[in-house]
Amino acid sequence: MPKRKSKPPPDDPLDLNKVDQEIRIEKLKEQIKEVAGEEFVSSKADDCEPELEEAFLENVLALESSGWVRPLDELVKEGLKLPPAEELDDAALEKKLWELIGAMAKHRLSLSCTNHLSDRELYAWLLKDGLREEMMGFGLPFGNCHIDVLGSCSEEDISLQMRYYASEEERARWAKDWPDFPMPPREKPPYDRDQRLPKMEGY
Repeated sequence: MPKRKSKPPPDDPLDLNKVDQEIRIEKLKEQIKEVAGEEFVSSKADDCEPELEEAFLENVLALESSGWVRPLDELVKEGLKLPPAEELDDAALEKKLWELIGAMAKHRLSLSCTNHLSDRELYAWLLKDGLREEMMGFGLPFGNCHIDVLGSCSEEDISLQMRYYASEEERARWAKDWPDFPMPPREKPPYDRDQRLPKMEGY
């Protein structure tokens, strides 16, 4: 059955609001093209409501306009003090680490696979490596960002993943797919932090 077209509201008999919205949508597409440097191709469904399409395009434009940023730079710009790990004693470092994790969460940036690192090791890694990686979308009021501490796919990271985080099924599947991989014994991580980390939708 064909979709019934809605009638213009009584106060807009010429449906000018719809025309204005179509103009805004086309303008958003042009702006995205200017920022991204290429034609924007939408994969929206034919019956997608114009309101949803407009909101989606606004988010796309905001994402493309934000560019790639380093979370560490943005957090420091906001005034977060992040002294080197070696300048902090254990108590001060633990407090500063959770202050940093909280600041990341406010920007919808989550962490995973941290239980093999001490507080000092994790804090130092975030300052020297994890938060220096450029990402798109950090700081925007929508969407989520994520840092997997073992996300580099290096042999060392894979070994740590198999040792501390992978299930028996995952280990068996990996061993089957990569028979030459030196599978480490499965062990309990030395720390228990991940379950206390702020969780973002989708992670």
